[in-house]
Amino acid sequence: MKILAIGDQFIRAAVMETGLEELQAAGFRIVVREWKHANIEELQRDNLRIEQGGSASVELPPELYADLASFDALIVQFAPVPAAVIESAKALKFIAVLRSGTENIDLKAASARNIAVLNTPGRNARAVAEFALGLMLAETRNIARTHEALRQGRWLKDFPNSGTGIPELYRKTVGLVGFGQVARLLSGYLTAFGCQVIVHDPWYRGDVAGILSTDLDTLLRRSDIVSVHARYSEETHGLIGEAQFNLMKRTAILVNTARSGLVDQHALVKALRERRIQGAAIDVFDEEPIPGEDGILRLDNITLTPHLAGSTKDAFENSPRLFASNLLSWIREKSTLPIVNGVPLESLL
Repeated sequence: MKILAIGDQFIRAAVMETGLEELQAAGFRIVVREWKHANIEELQRDNLRIEQGGSASVELPPELYADLASFDALIVQFAPVPAAVIESAKALKFIAVLRSGTENIDLKAASARNIAVLNTPGRNARAVAEFALGLMLAETRNIARTHEALRQGRWLKDFPNSGTGIPELYRKTVGLVGFGQVARLLSGYLTAFGCQVIVHDPWYRGDVAGILSTDLDTLLRRSDIVSVHARYSEETHGLIGEAQFNLMKRTAILVNTARSGLVDQHALVKALRERRIQGAAIDVFDEEPIPGEDGILRLDNITLTPHLAGSTKDAFENSPRLFASNLLSWIREKSTLPIVNGVPLESLL
């Protein structure tokens, strides 16, 4: 079986080759190419365009897919796979995405051609969970803003949350919107801090023993911290907007390390400016990099990071290896594959 793998600025060709060695040893023929960008910022800008505009919104260099008709499978991370590319792939049996989100794949076109689309859930779950916890601490304890103040020669002791008393995480209620692998790891970290964790995820069917599962409105009303971890889709676009901010405590903070589209950014800026909520910590934005004139940069009650949550060396290097292990486990033991479009995958060897 012949597989084309497309690396990028985060998973370089050499890392892709190393990560897929187990498949090569099992008899698969692997061809690796790389979608090149001048820097990571350019790749993230393209990825945001794809996330917001669909798989056809960014065109790849034609040489990357020039002979796709000769391949049986395709592995990508951020590289878009629009309908036109899928139509040219006459022998394709599956498309694998080395991350959880599949916004860069035209799922409808793949399903119409009976091509299975696989993702790699949990590949950077630990990285994002750790980062989300870090953002909670940074915003509640004013870590980032005091660092910047010291750099400017100011010994800052007065903060947006000073009036209500700077809180600790201990005994606070943290609401997790979405309970996938990131949120499940994070809930363990928060429990160790002595937090009460509550969750909202109408699609989660696993065990939430010891954690209250509730509706979104109740979660928003009760939580001292709301952390967003839902899967982005048409149904979840704008999940947290003005109406939801109006339900939250005035002392609450919002954390988003998932997708910008899950939170109405304009409503967030308004809620923070009007002190409708106390603060926020945000890693994902409607436009990246953030334009200099964006009002979100003028707020004093927010911690901002440039889309870093899942970007660890460990997460990227592990992604091809994790996918290869999942696929070989399915081949050898008939374990479950993470197929996102419901198209069954037949035997490959």
